[in-house]
Amino acid sequence: MTLFSMLDLATSAPGRTVREALLDIVPAARAAEAAGYHRVWYAEHHNMRGVASSATSVLVGHVAAHTSSIRVGAGGVMLPNHSPLAIAEQFGTLAELYPGRIDLGLGRAPGGDLAMLAALRRRPEDSERFPTDVVELASYLGDGLPAEAVNAYPGRGTNVPLYILGSSLFGAKLAAQLGLPYAFASHFAPDALEAALATYRQDFRPSASCPEPYAIVAANVVAADDADDAARTFRAVLRERVRRFVLRPGVELSDADVESILDGPHGERIHHMMSVSAVGTVADVRDHLGALVERTGADELIVAHQVPDLAARVRSIELLAEALA
Repeated sequence: MTLFSMLDLATSAPGRTVREALLDIVPAARAAEAAGYHRVWYAEHHNMRGVASSATSVLVGHVAAHTSSIRVGAGGVMLPNHSPLAIAEQFGTLAELYPGRIDLGLGRAPGGDLAMLAALRRRPEDSERFPTDVVELASYLGDGLPAEAVNAYPGRGTNVPLYILGSSLFGAKLAAQLGLPYAFASHFAPDALEAALATYRQDFRPSASCPEPYAIVAANVVAADDADDAARTFRAVLRERVRRFVLRPGVELSDADVESILDGPHGERIHHMMSVSAVGTVADVRDHLGALVERTGADELIVAHQVPDLAARVRSIELLAEALA
């Protein structure tokens, strides 16, 4: 059986506050733990209304403290926004507090726009250091540095597992070169999925921590007891994507106006972005994700439950576990 996990962006639906979105992450994680999910990850985003997961390590610690067995981690930290030493100290601290449960997924994208980069005191060219920054970070989390060098305390010797995240061939090649697991962000950028996985497996160099290629594939899921309910929820998610990615900031349109955009040329981009999505009943989700695993050979699925309402999201979490059991 392919392992299955959850990606949570701490999203807030229209009319709900950031606090409410953050309060929902613990019951969602507990539901995933009870249903047999392997891990839950939180992703770094900035300057994005409706997404409250910017302080990733804070969320990881909060959820780890309120769960007992599920792995908890970043999916991921956008490393060009940070110094490798600071991230080693943050996740080294988490690993000391919650041994054997902490993951660290790493991305090269900034997680925001140029204005956001300026606010973080970062530059677009900082991403060019990503490969060397990953190696430096790994050294801080290991125990191979000499005692007189700069060390991460906490961090040293924790060997927090690293994962490379990507949506292009760059991340696939880097993960293969470093002998690390690779997670592809097909839940919002599906175009290069097959090519990236093929490159990763073809070029993979075994490492002590990862002797064989390990591929994680991301998908969106809206599971419900009634197929029509699932379809309505997913349609609302698509409308929110239009508001987030197509409309200019400050522009407010009715659902009917947004629906017309969804059905037009601009909506095609949103539909394509969300094309790796399983929507419907247990049987529908089982069929779609089974086909995705067969097509990609994924070792693990990580799903974003695109359900704003907490009770419905918990039900989606439970139904996915039933579908993949």
